[in-house]
Amino acid sequence: MKALEKLYQDALMALQARRFDDAEALFKKFLKRQPSHVGALNLLTITLMSSERFAEAEPFIARALKLDQRSDVSFYNYGLILKRLGRPQEALAQFTSALQRNGAACESWNNRGTVFNYLGQYEQALADFDQAIALNPSYAGAYCNKGRALSELGRPDAALTTYDKALTLNPALVEAWLGKGNACAAAKRDEDAIAAFEKAATLKPNMAVAHTRLGDVQKETGRIDEAREAYARALKLDPDAVPIHYALTQVKRFAPGDVQLAAMEALLLAGTASPEDSPYLEFALGKAYADTGDHARAFQHWQNGNTLKRTQIKYDEAETVALFDDIEAIFTPALIAAKQGHGDPSALPIFVLGMPRSGTTLIEQILASHPDVQAAGEVKILDDVLNTVPSAEGKIVPYPDYVAALAEPAFGGIGARYVAALAKLAPGAARVVDKMPGNFLLAGMIHLALPQATIIHAVRDPVDTCLSCFMQLFAKPHAYAYDLAELGRYYNRYRRLMAHWHRVLPAGTILDVRYEELVADLEGETRRLLAHCNLAWDERCLAFHETQRPVRTASATQVRQPLYATSVARWRAYEEFLAPLLAELNC
Repeated sequence: MKALEKLYQDALMALQARRFDDAEALFKKFLKRQPSHVGALNLLTITLMSSERFAEAEPFIARALKLDQRSDVSFYNYGLILKRLGRPQEALAQFTSALQRNGAACESWNNRGTVFNYLGQYEQALADFDQAIALNPSYAGAYCNKGRALSELGRPDAALTTYDKALTLNPALVEAWLGKGNACAAAKRDEDAIAAFEKAATLKPNMAVAHTRLGDVQKETGRIDEAREAYARALKLDPDAVPIHYALTQVKRFAPGDVQLAAMEALLLAGTASPEDSPYLEFALGKAYADTGDHARAFQHWQNGNTLKRTQIKYDEAETVALFDDIEAIFTPALIAAKQGHGDPSALPIFVLGMPRSGTTLIEQILASHPDVQAAGEVKILDDVLNTVPSAEGKIVPYPDYVAALAEPAFGGIGARYVAALAKLAPGAARVVDKMPGNFLLAGMIHLALPQATIIHAVRDPVDTCLSCFMQLFAKPHAYAYDLAELGRYYNRYRRLMAHWHRVLPAGTILDVRYEELVADLEGETRRLLAHCNLAWDERCLAFHETQRPVRTASATQVRQPLYATSVARWRAYEEFLAPLLAELNC
């Protein structure tokens, strides 16, 4: 018996000394003689988990639970294993069983909260993290995980406070620095985000995600060379990471023989990319081959990427067309005449709208180079306001169904709500650019709610616009953009709606700025643009690429360069592949 006790103690000492191979051998030797020893089964489980061998650990913890379900420890350990094996619902059940047996175990509350985070159930996660913190107010990890839940719930300020608390308790907690960086980026505190990501990368230099996120913010703030270096560091640490390959392709130009291009081809051939990552790999290869001038291979990869993405999203074309039809049917000349004159008088907003990839970011950058103008970027403020307008009965009705019945004073209230929210993004600014392309659906409402607002419509060659959309894997939903025929039909419907706005709104309400004319005559078109906005001429608008401000769209790298004409008629190089699109556009 003493020999058996010594064997157990030797195994335990090996585990404590992190000699995992020795501990595993000793615990297994012990269990051959004592197969029903629940403590040894749990310790062997922990040993295997410490070596990242979670699948191998599962049978041993299952045996422990079969023998004894009274203690919370076995349920807790099984939950940890299932979480790491990607079986969150099963993990949730195990952590819940652990808490039913020991509600004072703060680790169980924290880990169940992390599973709720993974499942997107952030309110439940917050409740669990708060329980863990109540039991252990010095639990830095629980504060860190709570910060993530708050960030996901769109509460960046609260998240930052929580991350700072975690870092006060444990300044070396890398995950908290990473989370703080993400929260700062969401709050558009770019310098703080960069500092946090740099701190995370310093504390844990082999953490690829820290370098990747650092590159993301550097790219958005115009530090393209630094972003390229950050992505390259991340890729060196994780050479098979498709999102990092994709990010790096966006800030570099490829030449034939590029080693990254060969690495991406090898990844594609291996077929190891996840379904979520596969479109990114195809789009990255499309960009790379386009840079080298191999148009056929570039388009084939874009086609592959779009086809993959189209299978992953839901797009109801009939529903989309019905929305366009409803807008046209509601915003008649008679309605405009009856409802106008009651909006908020603010001239703060400058709306830049149109199809994606039509030059909206370029126009925004030119305007933002004027000393009296600040840019808010792509914000959903107006959309959010219009989708929370109560009907006469006090119910929330989808836009635009309530517009005809809306009392005239309500238009001023809508405008005032929008202006108040926009002003918070740029305190003290004389004019603020709202560059949400999809606001072309809302032009009629903009005129009624904000009659002094400026509306700029970016227009570009239809085929170039659609091809540029097809070449882009959007970060935000543009579900119509992943099939050439659907894309062409959507463009036709957009074009018809813009013609409708020009007919029903007062002359001069909307200024069309054509990308091709802007490229051909930057000064002349910029003068026309500023005059429409009632802004004095300023030479700095011509040096838009030198303006230092965050750009958070797919055009972040392009607007850092002087104006170039290579994107005009770009579609000609791909004409032979565009038959479905050209047929819809009647080109």
